[in-house]
Order: sequence, then C-alpha cells, then structure tokens
Amino acid sequence: MKPIQLGLKENWKQFTLLVIVNAFVGGMVGLERSIIPELAEKEFHIAANSAILSFIVVFGIVKALTNYFTGTFANGWGRKNLLVIGWLVAIPIPFIMIYGNHWNWIVFANVLLGINQGLTWSSTVVMKIDLVGDKQRGFAMGLNEFAGYIAVALVAFFSGYIASEYGIRPYPFYIGIGLVFLGLFSSFFLIKDTRSHVQLEKTTSSIPKLKRVFLDTTWRHKILGTVTQAGLVNNLNDGMVWGIFPIILSQRHFNIAQIGMITAIYPAVWGLGQLFTGKMADKFPKKNLLFMGMFLQALALFGFFIAETLPLFVILSVALGFGTALVYPTFLATIAENTHPEDRAKSIGIFRLWRDLGYAFGAILTGIIADIFNLNAAILFIAIITLFSALIILFRFKK
Repeated sequence: MKPIQLGLKENWKQFTLLVIVNAFVGGMVGLERSIIPELAEKEFHIAANSAILSFIVVFGIVKALTNYFTGTFANGWGRKNLLVIGWLVAIPIPFIMIYGNHWNWIVFANVLLGINQGLTWSSTVVMKIDLVGDKQRGFAMGLNEFAGYIAVALVAFFSGYIASEYGIRPYPFYIGIGLVFLGLFSSFFLIKDTRSHVQLEKTTSSIPKLKRVFLDTTWRHKILGTVTQAGLVNNLNDGMVWGIFPIILSQRHFNIAQIGMITAIYPAVWGLGQLFTGKMADKFPKKNLLFMGMFLQALALFGFFIAETLPLFVILSVALGFGTALVYPTFLATIAENTHPEDRAKSIGIFRLWRDLGYAFGAILTGIIADIFNLNAAILFIAIITLFSALIILFRFKK
C-alpha cells in the first residue's frame, strides 16, 4: 500500500475524479437555471416574483443548513459517505421535475436539490483541500469551482435550448437522470475517503485551533469573518441573478433561447475564470483579489439597472462572472489557510452555511422589493449591498 502523501501531483488521479464528480454536481443546478421561472409562469401560472423565487429560497436555506452539517460530520462520518448520500438524495429530483403536477412538488424537488448540493459540493471541496495540503489550495479550488460552474453554464444552455425546441417538460430534465447516475456511480465505486490525509497534515500544521469555530468563522476572526460576509453577499446577488434575470429578460422581449444564452454566459465566465483566478489566489494578496471581485460585481449590477440591449447584457454578464471568479476560489483558499486541519471542514461548513443563506436572503429581498416597487429597484438595492461588502473587505481584512 502506497504511503499517504499531500500534494496535487501526488494525488492527481483522485483529484481529477473529484473534479469530474463536481461537474456532475454543478450540472444539477444548471438544469434549473434558465427554465424554472418559465415553468412557474407557463405551466403553473405563478405571476408574483416572490412566489417564483420561493424555489430559490427553499434551495438556499436547505443547502446552507446541509453545508453546516456536512462540515460538522465530515471528520466522524467520512467525506466519501456524505458524498454518496448526497447522490442518493438526488435520485427523485429529475422525475419530480418531469411529473410534478403542482408547484409544491417543484419546491420539494428543490429541498432535495439543496440537500444534494450541500452534501456533494461541500464534500468535494473539503476532499480536494485534504489532498493538496498547504500548497496550491487556490489552484485546487479554482479547478473545483471551474468544473462545477462550467457544468452549470453548459447544462443551463442546453436545457434552455432543448426547452425552446421541444418544450419545457419533459426533455430538458432527462439530462438530470444521466447526471444522477454518473455522479452516484463514480462517487460509490471510484472515490476514496481523505481522512487519512488530514491526519498526516495535522503533524506539520502550525496554525492554532479556533476557540469558538462558529463565532470565529461567522465574524469574530477578522479574516474569516470578512470572508464569510463577502460570501453571503456574493450568493445574495447570485440568488437575485438566478431568479430575477430570466424574468427581466422575458419582460424585455428576449426569447427563451436568448435567455438561456445570457444566463449561461455569467456562470461560464465564472467557471472558466477560476482556472486563472484560483492560481492567482496562490500568488497574489487574497485581500486584493476579494476586494476587486466584489467591487466588479457591484459595478456590473449597477449596469444591469440600466441595460436594455442584448450586447450590453452580454458584456455585463461577462463582468459579473469574472468578478465572481475572482472571489470564489479565494474564499475557500483563505478559509483553509487560516484554519487548523481539524477545524477546516467545520469552518468551511460554517462559511458555506452563511454563503448559501445568501441565496435565500437574495431571493426574499429581491422578490419583496420587486413586488412592492419593480425589478430595477431590486437590482439597485443588491448592487448597493455588494458595494458595501467590498468596502468591508478593504477596511477589515487584516493579517
């Protein structure tokens, strides 16, 4: 039996398999990106923005809580076991989306999707960090998030295209059946647990353990707390983009194929960009990357407030995607860099708890504001919050 070693080169086979598995994980989210609001309006006749966004609220809350428990139980239950459970939970999702005859069934499918994403994505993140040790964490996270969000983009595009050609149901959701099968098969038969890598890293780590992991990660620790608030705001604006953009584009007379293209560009740039920004997180000050990323997101959102034409929406989607690409791998690399190996899985789970609650907060806030005022008011409000988050990074993130 080969001795346990840390490093990307030393563990490239398992690392590559985990990248592929995370692409399947991301594809499950992409399945809904461009067509669920259309499904709500055309098949269930749900017109209120807040009602349509209910599926994102449910997804965000369930995923956030699952992230927390995944981090809490990762050391005891094992990363691989949690990964496999996550795929078992996903089995009914595409069938519910195909055959569900009431909006509550769609909401329930998003409960299962939230559990699936919390268990699978969190597990793959922690396992990759375990494998690479204290080097190349940014690059590792860039590859992880690249795979996940490129899959989001590709599946969002193809599901939108299939829906435009053959109808919203059932054909787009056949993709989901394939993703679940591939994800479960590879996770059960090919992935190996990484707890032994954590035990090895513990013998060399000089990082002190956190006194109160939840409070420190949430806010008390200047670096961890600053990263956590930025993660929450990042997903808050992503929740708005997920739910509101297809509605805005539809109101501005873009067809479903164009909507699928625009909603795919943002996660595509987000995913592709992380091939480069993850590596940047290993070389450049993380504070600078985090500030620039959140600031660029804010500028793009202010642009969406006034955008009308297809080319401008495309340019702004690229800007928003690159801003998100700057921060996403840097978030996780910063958390890993500032936590002891025994605290890492739990701290990442807490960070991801707050980050993914941003989906729910974003959907609730934008839905309410859009119903009371209008969609542009919701975009402007989220843009201001994103700018404020960038300023917190600028003034609070200190070694």
